[in-house]
Amino acid sequence: MKKRYKLIRSRLLLPMSGEEGAAGIIEDGYVLTEERVIWEVGRYTPEIGKRIIQKTGEELLVIGGGERADFTETDIPCLDGVVLPGFVRAHGHDYQSPIIGIGRDEPLSAWLDRSIYAFNRFLSERHDELEAELGQSPHLLTYRKCLLDNAYYGITSALSHHAGANKYHVPELIEANEEAGLKLIIAVSSADRSCDPRVVDTPETAISRLDEYTARFKEREDIRIIPGPGQVFSNSHNLLRALKNWAREHGTLIHIHSSEEPGTTAWFYRQYLCSPVEYLHQIDFLDPETFLAHQVNNTPVDLEIIEKTGTGIVHNPLCNTIMGSGMPPLIEMLKRGIPVAIATDGSGSSDNQNMLAAARLASQYQKAYHRDARLLPARRVLEMITRIPARMLRLNTGSLEPGKDADFILVDLSRPNLTPTRPDNVIENLIWASDGSEIRWVIAGGKILKDDYRLTGFAEKEIKSGVQLLSERLMEWKKEQDEMKVTGARKEG
Repeated sequence: MKKRYKLIRSRLLLPMSGEEGAAGIIEDGYVLTEERVIWEVGRYTPEIGKRIIQKTGEELLVIGGGERADFTETDIPCLDGVVLPGFVRAHGHDYQSPIIGIGRDEPLSAWLDRSIYAFNRFLSERHDELEAELGQSPHLLTYRKCLLDNAYYGITSALSHHAGANKYHVPELIEANEEAGLKLIIAVSSADRSCDPRVVDTPETAISRLDEYTARFKEREDIRIIPGPGQVFSNSHNLLRALKNWAREHGTLIHIHSSEEPGTTAWFYRQYLCSPVEYLHQIDFLDPETFLAHQVNNTPVDLEIIEKTGTGIVHNPLCNTIMGSGMPPLIEMLKRGIPVAIATDGSGSSDNQNMLAAARLASQYQKAYHRDARLLPARRVLEMITRIPARMLRLNTGSLEPGKDADFILVDLSRPNLTPTRPDNVIENLIWASDGSEIRWVIAGGKILKDDYRLTGFAEKEIKSGVQLLSERLMEWKKEQDEMKVTGARKEG
């Protein structure tokens, strides 16, 4: 039976709210939700417990309390864990699980051609055959798997950059989210140059697509549609201007990849005699409603422009290191006051959706590169996967406060790698000692997605077996295909 109220009590609580942010730690804390919203947050006492029980009656579900419905204020379990806001992934691609481990030890441009574009072509050419074998659309299956991965790693809100041919399959991503229940911002991609010719747009077709999806899903409170041009090198100024004008007219954000890989960025400069950021600035694309994924390769002028325009950055350290793209000048960006969130990118380039691993790597790299252990402490990077991306994405989440969305997770502190954990080291242990598998409960919009480690609402076995089969069929198909060569600098190679 669905209960109106949910109560979780834990040994430690990290609200990530107010001026204290990650510094405010509550011992024996609780969160009480009503439907999709947080009602109360604070330190638990028997008096508070008694009041909650009297107020909620039979409509109260005690998380971690099993099937019991007759709790008193003295026996509501205090779970050995830390409750904190659900993670907010500000950049990713919800279709890449089947290409984990494909195209390793090669730069971004080659990986895009051999993995991403090849995978999209495979799904298009073999769609009907795959649908018959899988019993569902192959696109739907890939989205279901990524949403399952998100829930596993404690992601309760996510931006999906729906790139390539996936822009034609937004309804299937939304269908997949019926099972998952996350908040999704869907950045609908576009391209009209240096890309797979099968996905070429005109400004008219790109705008028409945004209009169609916006009208179709405008009543969905868990879904937002925004423009998401794929790359600066794959979108002409006419297309970018049309999309930015649409975003301004509709009051939405806009999201694009920029300056991700050194070879492609250098090629862009040779082609257009300016950097991607300078190009975007020339066409009045950059402002506080714009955020760039990656922005690894920068000039001093780039940083000045980004700072001046208030543009946000989404840093994806897992894929940036795996692909040898480099890392952005994160410390300088932060010193300039540039908004920066940490995310995972797609599973194909980063291998997982582990937000804690991304936060850890972001900090480790900067400490080692600058030879300064004081840089990017655990508290800072934890904010960069919760409250900061929530603010960038204009979401009512990222902290635990009355009136905020009921999005939170419980990390199990009884696991060996998190023992001992105390109030003074819990944040450091989350970033440095956890491996991401200790997330025991996940609640998104008041819905329990992970219940005592069990993913609820997901046909987990069916999804995983289907993705395994899809991956095997992809590798069989790739053996028969000629290499694609369409991305940016690859056109010259």
